[in-house]
Amino acid sequence: MKDQTIDTLPRTEPIQSATFSNSVNAEIRRAAHTGIYDIRGGGAKRRVPHFDDLLFLGASISRYPLEGYRETCETRVTLGTRYAKTPIELDIPVTIAGMSFGALSGPAKEALGRGASAAGTSTTTGDGGMTEEERGHSSKLVYQYLPSRYGMNPRDLRRADAIEIVVGQGAKPGGGGMLLGQKISDRVAGMRNLPTGIDQRSACRHPDWTGPDDLEIKILEIREITGWKVPIYVKIGGTRPYYDTTLAIKAGADVVVLDGMQGGTAATQDVFIEHVGLPTLACIRPAVQALQDQGLHREVQLVVSGGIRTGADVAKAIALGADAVAIGTAALVALGDNDPKWEAEYQKMGTTTGAYDDWHEGRDPAGITTQDPELMARFDPIEGGRRLKNYLKVLTLEAQTIARACGHNHLHNLEPEDLCALTMEAAAMARVPLAGTDWWPGKAGF
Repeated sequence: MKDQTIDTLPRTEPIQSATFSNSVNAEIRRAAHTGIYDIRGGGAKRRVPHFDDLLFLGASISRYPLEGYRETCETRVTLGTRYAKTPIELDIPVTIAGMSFGALSGPAKEALGRGASAAGTSTTTGDGGMTEEERGHSSKLVYQYLPSRYGMNPRDLRRADAIEIVVGQGAKPGGGGMLLGQKISDRVAGMRNLPTGIDQRSACRHPDWTGPDDLEIKILEIREITGWKVPIYVKIGGTRPYYDTTLAIKAGADVVVLDGMQGGTAATQDVFIEHVGLPTLACIRPAVQALQDQGLHREVQLVVSGGIRTGADVAKAIALGADAVAIGTAALVALGDNDPKWEAEYQKMGTTTGAYDDWHEGRDPAGITTQDPELMARFDPIEGGRRLKNYLKVLTLEAQTIARACGHNHLHNLEPEDLCALTMEAAAMARVPLAGTDWWPGKAGF
């Protein structure tokens, strides 16, 4: 006889597999249907330890806070003091990271130059060469020297205020960039010496060196071209920060730019974005240790990028040992990208505001990450520059507020002792005590 009690037992809600979630299954079906890997822009979507897992310890009795209305907190930073005859002087320790013309529109590059210049900081060209919009509106422009060599020429090298040799990027360390054919306009093609409308993929390594000794030779070549005037940066992706920073220093870099996995990209394989590289938080202390072991901390400056969004992020990166930070995705949002006013158009593309990562397809309704003339016409570079200036001002004021609360009159006086961690992972990565203790995983003597 059938057991009648089985039918009367209360049913539980079905639980989806954590391993084979809806998004994982959807990707399996997409791969099975198309036979190609997924390409997208933006940054990692997974949750990894980040600056939100750290807290500042404000001053009370053991430390004396500064009064914000009467006592100043300096923010100026100089980049390139090691060898360059003319280091870059910045009013604030927040710079604009490299984002290429091609990935971005000409008006967007102009807006970045306008906003950064108004805030007293620098912009960076990105892949694809130097545009007149950005050079003309940037008081301080860093020229990226990439493996692709797209748009590279000695004239523009000499027009730059600094040179950034890109060895790696946080969203795709070990991988090259992509620019789909729909964004290869006649102008982009001309600057990159490419056929119009044809997909291109940037190289993942420089064609004329195979190791750090060759990098040293390349740095010397660039110094000769530029008359030893401008700083030479070396940008590395966050993978082996101690050794890569050490080798960049030994090769002669004035500045090391360290990009963690939360950094965005115009386009690469999704598997790179989510599964290659280290969180930004895990990169800073090893890089600082490398600088300290060489006796060059603060003499060779460290710029950290990858997921910087708030003044608290800026202050935390500096407290851990950085000299400055660079922002990319946040700058685009400040310009107006992913604005809810375009929600209806994002919906038509099968996405939503804040989740849009199809920048590589050139259909950005905000007119920022596109080469479509009709879409570009929607974007006002003057208004975009004003918005970026305001955002940079707020980041700086927030960082100053935190520094004063910790008793410091310069952002660079922030230190690891001003921090504690909320999680074991963050404590181990940042090498600051777990909140309420004086211990972190791996601390000597424990």
